[in-house]
Parts: sequence; C-alpha cells; structure tokens
Amino acid sequence: MKTVKNLIIGFGKGGKTLAGTLAKSGESVLLVEASDKMFGGTCINVACIPTKAMEFSSRLSKTQSGDFAAKAARYRQAVKEKSALTAALRQKNYEKVVNAGAEVIVGTASFKDARHIDIKFPDGKAETVEAEKIFINTGARPFVPPIEGLKDSKYSYTSEQLLSLDLLPHHLVIIGGGYIGLEFASFFRNFGSEVTIIQDGNVFIPREDRDIAAKVLASLENRGVVVLRNTKTQKVHDTANNAVLTIETKEGEKQLSADAILIATGRRPNVQGLNLAAAGVELTERGAVKTDEHLRTSVPHIWAMGDVVGGLQFTYISLDDFRIVKSSLLGKGERTTKNRGAVPYSVFLDPPFSRVGLSEEEAIKAGYSIKIAKLPAMAIPKTKILHQQEGILKAIIDAKTDLILGVHLFCADSHEMINIVKIAMDAKLPYTVLRDAIYTHPTMSEGFNDLFASIS
Repeated sequence: MKTVKNLIIGFGKGGKTLAGTLAKSGESVLLVEASDKMFGGTCINVACIPTKAMEFSSRLSKTQSGDFAAKAARYRQAVKEKSALTAALRQKNYEKVVNAGAEVIVGTASFKDARHIDIKFPDGKAETVEAEKIFINTGARPFVPPIEGLKDSKYSYTSEQLLSLDLLPHHLVIIGGGYIGLEFASFFRNFGSEVTIIQDGNVFIPREDRDIAAKVLASLENRGVVVLRNTKTQKVHDTANNAVLTIETKEGEKQLSADAILIATGRRPNVQGLNLAAAGVELTERGAVKTDEHLRTSVPHIWAMGDVVGGLQFTYISLDDFRIVKSSLLGKGERTTKNRGAVPYSVFLDPPFSRVGLSEEEAIKAGYSIKIAKLPAMAIPKTKILHQQEGILKAIIDAKTDLILGVHLFCADSHEMINIVKIAMDAKLPYTVLRDAIYTHPTMSEGFNDLFASIS
C-alpha cells in the first residue's frame, strides 16, 4: 500500500497550487485527477478561460461582414483557437505541478475510510493509498433539471459541452437566465446566432438592483437577444433537423425550435462517487462539503477547497482557499473565509458587468444611511474611442463614514476597473480617494473621478 503525507483529490486552482507549495516544502504529495483533460481545473478547461477566449473572438467577429456561412467559419476558427489555448494551459499546469515535485496520477478517487483512498485507474486496475492529510478540490458539475426529453436530446448541451461544438447554431435556446447563460447568449449573438433565453422567474438577474438589471436587459434586447421571463420549459423532443421545446408562457403553451439548447440552470458541488460518508465527512443541506472558516471538514485532517465547498464559484476564490489552507498548515491560521474582504465578480457581456460589495437594496436593508452616485458610461471619453458607449456606473456610499459599500459597473473594461474598487474597500479608504486620484488618460478608470464627484 502506498503511503503519502498529502493526498489531493482534484486538479483545480486550489489543489494544484497547494500541491506545488507542499511539494516544494519537501513533503510528499499525490494529486489525483479523474481526467487528463481537466489538468488545471474547471476554469482553464471548461469555464473562465475558454468562455472569455470565445467572448473576445466574438467581439472581433461582429465587426466583420459576411453571410451566415462566413460567420460560422469564424466561429469554427475561434473554437479551434480556444481548444489550442486550453490544451497549452493544461500541459503547462501539469508540468508546473510535476516539476515542483508532486506526483500526479489519473484515476477516480473514493474514500475507503478517513485515512484511506481507493483509486480506480482508467485501465480498470485499482490501488489504495493511505494519507496523513487529505484535501478535496473536485469542483462542481452542471445541473440538468428533470425536464422531459432534455437530457436525451442530441441537441442539448451543458456549458462544458457547448464549448466544444464547432458548428454555429442558427438558433440557440438557453434554459436559465443566470450569469453563465447570459455570457453564452452574448458571445453567440456576436458570432451571429439567434438567441432566446428562457427563465422561469419573472425578475431578470434578481441579485442586482433594478436599475442595473434594466440596463443589462435593454442592452441584450437591443442586440437581438430574446428574453422570455416567467416561462417554463415543459418538454423537449428531437426532429430530424433540430429540437423542439414545448414552453408554458402566460399566454399559454407554445413551441420553440432550436439548433442547440444550452442547459444553464446552475452548477452543483461535485461529490458524486467520493463516498464521503465512509470518511465521516459531512455535507451541507445544499450538498456541499461542510467546512469551518479554515476550510477544515468535520474530519480534522481533511480539508476542502473551491466550488465543492459551495458558495461563490470563482477560480480566484479557490486560489484564496489555498491561501487559507496554507495559513493553517504552514502559518498561524490567521487567514480565514471570514477575513477575505469584499469579493468582486464580473459577467463578461458586451460590455461586461462587474460588481463588488452591497447593492443599493442590500445597503438599505442593512440599515445604512446611503448616498448614491451614478454616471452614464458615455460620459467617459474612452468609451467613444472604444465605440462602446452604452452602460452605467453606480456607487453606494455610507453617508456617515464616506466608505464605499458597493460599486456596480456596466461598461467597457469594468472587469479591470472593479479591482481598483476592491482594493479601496479592503483598505477602508473613503470614496474621496478614488474621486481625487490621478488616472492616466484616456482610460475607463478615470471615470471614477466623475462618478464620485457626483456625490454631494
């Protein structure tokens, strides 16, 4: 039986970074990944990197003329370039971990008990490994709702599967109005597909303030994306050439044809097959691995990181999870999930939407006395250079302390700008620091001068 000091299940951001760190410190490390196509984790292979590569290519494509065949050719080339990029990053990640001194094997891991892991290899062979410390970093998987015919349709895809489709659909139907679905809607529309989003709720992106949501919705609809709210997908059946969705709207039952269906109904922690019960590892009510603020599970020598823990599913959270675990293992345990500060996020639309901190509604519910700043994106000179003048910037300020409670940016380059705000919030700087800062010109960041100057 093989014995190691550290066994990591899953080659995600947190797991791979921890593997390299522990191996360089001189400890034995075994990293087990179920697929050699997932070295580097979800972000590199089937999420952040490939979708943003497609989004970038789509914005180039929309500026070019041609019929649908020409658009489809550009789409195929984009898929080819995306695949080459992810393959290169996958190999680089593998080499980095191995060169650090960790052992990487491809196999499916499951707990035999709290100290022993059974590993089944692709050739059918198996091995049991004993480990002193175990780290779970298995990510999340797409959730497929129990809609009649959906799972079996040859035209239905999860987000991971759709990224490998090299045939541009004439009509893409997206089931789910969340952020993943919106990103796919945006870049497929840029490539030339007709896009329809079906969401069963009546409120568009309910997490956001209504004025921000209205701007995002108007932007998508102005580009030709159809958003059907308060609509349920009843069933799906295939014909010889496409899929037909039966949907229930407030006007009654209707049918909708699609060349491709994207199932964008969320992701669930990937705990299937781990046999966590055998190790005594507890789950939350939502099926995530239950951890404390140091990311320890209910078993003291077992930790969990990344999407499998539930909560915010971002690769930079998985990276911060690594920092928390590292702090427990090699430091004084001072870093925890409770002191990581404000967490920004971006939705890569065209233009992108980014946010950090509270919404106006959340700030009011929390009892703050607030001041609001708003600025049309077109007021920033750089938007004219970029030919991307739509959007809005919004900030929520604590009226008593002048501290920034939240910022919402629906504008060009917002995914870069939001990081400035994150640092200011964590440093507890008053909004006046961003208001009076000297920025290079012409840039989108200088919009903070005018945004915060609007506060009286």
